[in-house]
Amino acid sequence: MATRIEAAICRAVEIPAAILVAAEVMVLFAGIVARYVLHKPLVWSDELASILFLWLAMLGAVVAFGRGEHMRMTALVGKVGPRARAFLDAVALAAALAFLLLIVYPAYDYAYEETYITTPALEIQNAWRAAALCVGVVLMIALALLRLARVADLATTVGALGGVLAISVAIWLLGPALKPLGNVNLLIFFVGIVAATVLSGVPIAFAFGLASFGYLATTTSVPMLVVIGRMDEGMSHLILLSVPLFVFLGLLIEMTGMARAMVQFLASLLGHVRGGLSYVLVGAMYLVSGISGAKAADMAAVAPVLFPEMKARGAKPGDLVALLSATGAQTETIPPSLVLITIGSVTGVSIAALFTGGLLPGVVLAITLCLVVRHRYRNEDLSHVRRATGAEIARTFAIALPALALPFIIRAAVVEGVATATEVSTIGIVYSVAAGLLIYRQFNWRRVVPMLVETAALSGAILFIIGAATAMAWALTQSGFSRDLAAIMAKLPGGGGSFLAVSIVAFIILGSVLEGIPAIVLFGPLLFPIARQLGVHEVHYAMVVILSMGIGLFAPPFGVGYYAACAIGRVSPDEGMRPIWGYLLALVVGLIVVAAVPWISIGFL
Repeated sequence: MATRIEAAICRAVEIPAAILVAAEVMVLFAGIVARYVLHKPLVWSDELASILFLWLAMLGAVVAFGRGEHMRMTALVGKVGPRARAFLDAVALAAALAFLLLIVYPAYDYAYEETYITTPALEIQNAWRAAALCVGVVLMIALALLRLARVADLATTVGALGGVLAISVAIWLLGPALKPLGNVNLLIFFVGIVAATVLSGVPIAFAFGLASFGYLATTTSVPMLVVIGRMDEGMSHLILLSVPLFVFLGLLIEMTGMARAMVQFLASLLGHVRGGLSYVLVGAMYLVSGISGAKAADMAAVAPVLFPEMKARGAKPGDLVALLSATGAQTETIPPSLVLITIGSVTGVSIAALFTGGLLPGVVLAITLCLVVRHRYRNEDLSHVRRATGAEIARTFAIALPALALPFIIRAAVVEGVATATEVSTIGIVYSVAAGLLIYRQFNWRRVVPMLVETAALSGAILFIIGAATAMAWALTQSGFSRDLAAIMAKLPGGGGSFLAVSIVAFIILGSVLEGIPAIVLFGPLLFPIARQLGVHEVHYAMVVILSMGIGLFAPPFGVGYYAACAIGRVSPDEGMRPIWGYLLALVVGLIVVAAVPWISIGFL
């Protein structure tokens, strides 16, 4: 019974979530056409997009919750026995349920308060937008209860719920004793509680939310309405609207055959040299990352095309997935990277400058990876490989040209002012649909709705983390932590150089434990002002931070990006553990070069 009800709720949410993704594309593209072609701007387009966006974020978060796709760290959970794992999974659900129950009334209260605000263009109550938070929370509460009833036996469920309730009550009762401790509470809540919940498998967004709510409720007199307000603020940056749109674009280029065309062209150029297809993998990830921005989509577009031929040439599956994972880290700065967009939204750094500055650092790390490839494949047997003729290369180039043009179209549209960084993704989507229908004649209409739902789920998971991390960052800022951190970092011996070195180590660790986007939202607003104070250019610092987080994200045993690469390549994680360390060392060397030579990041600004 619980399974059927849960499935019915998920289906009921998936359709409107898919419609919202499609609606956002149409609204933003209509805004571009009206402004740039007809010279009659639609004054209401951004406002409508903002309203729809919050609904998309929350319904997407519900879909992700129903599918179990909210980002969580399972490295330790996966190592315990079946009974302990079942209990920890129940605890993760109970902890998520606890956070949702704590914020459901503040979310309702927040929506009610927004009834007094009227939007300027559409002239409707802002509660129509704010209600998305309350509706999303209620739906996730329903799914959490149904999931608990379905996945665990009664004793496990009662034990998990009782344990979470006991800890929550204990923290509440300790409130009067915690208040006099001052900033020691930061360690208790934002280190102790966050670490305990994340390591026990609680989804990262809910771990952040519990720590923030607990800290503010027990040690301050701040109304809990503020938590919802900060979550809304974090999820409602219009620049973040490009997140779902670029995710959808990544799925489109794979479905329409554009990614395959690019890979086949590169293979015709380099397939006959030792390690040639590995060079193609590095280059293809660079090109595809210039279209999508979502690493999972990039890897899913490239790996199925290259891996079968690479295995036929004798490459070991472990080495393939290790290189795929390393290229995921290498291409984190390639525009339109979602991390670049997030960094711009939370720190105020120019998105156009980040898009320009991100290209060359990716090339530097690609060179260091290729040096490792050259060493590893120096004795590869190519006696059975035929070199492509000039005519074959020209033919594959002609086929790939429409796909190869897309990254340049996206970049030119932003730089020339045709579209904002938010809107440019819609140009890429319309271009890809046209190319798939008219040029490549490969467009599976049956896949469109599942792709829209997948886009909503991934985007909802990302945006919910950003919302929770924004509330956590606000709580840290209000405590005075940012001032203390700035003072400590400013006093480091060696000035900017020491600051960069400490940042590299810190963000490799944070990227491994928290993933890139939560770490950026949490620490970006704190550290970027310090970088400016120490004379480190903000774009240069952004590149160093992003690449450091990328290395952590794709480094085993904790980096979830590594396990995503293994899943996409259908290779056991154990097989890639040894070969990946050589590639990670190459990435660290390239990162040090990028950090030591600011021109690589800012030379073309």
